[in-house]
Amino acid sequence: MSTAANTAPGPSAGTAVHSDVVIVGAGIVGLAHAYEAVRRGLSVTVVERDWEPVGASIRNFGHCCITAQHGELLDIAYRSRAGWLRAAESTGMWAREAGAYVVARSVTELAVLEELCAERGDDAVRMRTAGQIRKTLGAPAGHGGIVGGAFLPDDLRVNPRTAAPALAEWLSEQSLARVLWGTSVIGVEAGIVHTTRGPVRGDRILVCVGHDLDRLFPEAAEDHGIRRCRLNMARVVAPGGFRTDAAVLTGTSMLRYDGFTAQPSAIPLRDETEAHSKELMDIGANVMLTRLPDGSLIVGDSHHYGTTAPPFLDERVSTLLIESIAGLLGVERLDVVERWQGVYASSARGPLLVRDLAPGVRALSVTSGIGMTLSFGLAAATFDESLRSTI
Repeated sequence: MSTAANTAPGPSAGTAVHSDVVIVGAGIVGLAHAYEAVRRGLSVTVVERDWEPVGASIRNFGHCCITAQHGELLDIAYRSRAGWLRAAESTGMWAREAGAYVVARSVTELAVLEELCAERGDDAVRMRTAGQIRKTLGAPAGHGGIVGGAFLPDDLRVNPRTAAPALAEWLSEQSLARVLWGTSVIGVEAGIVHTTRGPVRGDRILVCVGHDLDRLFPEAAEDHGIRRCRLNMARVVAPGGFRTDAAVLTGTSMLRYDGFTAQPSAIPLRDETEAHSKELMDIGANVMLTRLPDGSLIVGDSHHYGTTAPPFLDERVSTLLIESIAGLLGVERLDVVERWQGVYASSARGPLLVRDLAPGVRALSVTSGIGMTLSFGLAAATFDESLRSTI
């Protein structure tokens, strides 16, 4: 889906524009804020340097990982869930209340899931037998190594290839919204976004550019310790028996989400995983998969951190991930259709950056790899004035 043809600005598109809200960045966080602004009757202009969404918002699994969040982020995630479903109804984008399966392949992994179930209740975490998990994966009856699992019904699935473009296209059709594609921002101050097409004026400015915050406000990015996290990802042909639209997570996933790591058995799980899967731990693996509407599977992923993102993909890392997914599904090999590098903002100092940069100017970045999960919840909190600046 291409959105640029519907909203391409003319040479002086910025000069006469004034909106209640100006949003820098047409990734999912920026677009969710634009959607929420329009829903509340506010005029909004989105300024985006590219001609369609091409960043982190289309390079991910399309998994809104609700249940595995913890504390304040869990509340934001559930609010985001409602926002995603509302936006899907408005725009017609593909979204499913498909949930997620977490596969346990050791008694320690199963213990983490049982502890989460005890904390959240049977409605939020539904335990599954090994046979039920094998059937869900379409794995052969004799496929060993699976001891059970859990189903998380509140998790959502969206199509990452089309969700942000569909949202941008919907915005372009609203009388209160305007999307300026191919328009680079060269500076931001109170009330004005300076662009390569002239000034864009607004009462409130939201800078939602993820890891590229250092291009506009390097000191704010450095203060929060923002780095770029690079991911090896791929799309493969699904084995014949695989059918579910639910996301599929594994023990490595349990080590990456706070809802799992808050459980008592998470510490022995980390030690256990280090012992039997050191190669996966060394690449920061989250072995998981999701199915696209065309039936193919998105699989991955690895995590590598730095201030910049070299473009090169290590084939050894990709092979290790593909082999791990094949082993999970009980097949000898998987046919790869595409490979790509995901990039998102990451910080060891906290999962969110919410920073007031000037009167009426706020930067918002999800710095923990869960931008799709939190996007609509963050937008609602922003306009409710319930998000505090992290300065």
